[in-house]
Amino acid sequence: MTKRNVLIGGRFFFGLLTLVAVGTQLAVHISLGFDVWNFFSYFTNLSNLFAAAVLLISGYRVLIRKRPTEADDVTRGTATIAMAIVGIVFGALLTGQDLGSMVPWVNFVVHYLIPVVMVADWLFQPPRARLEARHIWYWLIYPVFYLSYSLIRGAFVNWYPYWFIDPSRAGGWGGVVVFALAITVGFVVVSFAMLWLGNKLKRQVDY
Repeated sequence: MTKRNVLIGGRFFFGLLTLVAVGTQLAVHISLGFDVWNFFSYFTNLSNLFAAAVLLISGYRVLIRKRPTEADDVTRGTATIAMAIVGIVFGALLTGQDLGSMVPWVNFVVHYLIPVVMVADWLFQPPRARLEARHIWYWLIYPVFYLSYSLIRGAFVNWYPYWFIDPSRAGGWGGVVVFALAITVGFVVVSFAMLWLGNKLKRQVDY
């Protein structure tokens, strides 16, 4: 089996697995009468769907031998960094928390497996374009928009997807700011690490 086939098969397999995992949890969520909008307000769910789309599209591009553009590489980087943060934040702030109705195997896929898969994919097949520090600003757009949306919506509906952005559970708005800044620092550090590795490592599949 060639490296190209491994890359194509891996991206399709894990992309579809992610969709099945998120879909399974959504079905459980709906069956229990929970708010669907809330389901799609979790960074984990949004990022996993984003990652699934990136895996499937990039896998198809390899299949038809269409080389990625700079925009493609930046988009894949956004999904990779987002999933890395999903894994790090879950491990640091959410491990041991009551996950309610979350299906155990789905929890493993979306919080552990896919973060590792996305980073491994980035290291196995680094971006074709040489990325620069300015690209990190593009990677920041998604999490900053998500945080703004969550805080604004939370203020209106009195529901927050995570305890560390809920003023009543994080020690007030000061606590929210501290957690947000800490996660932002982690995001920037991970971004620089992925950018450096992406530029340093050799692509395993040339097409």
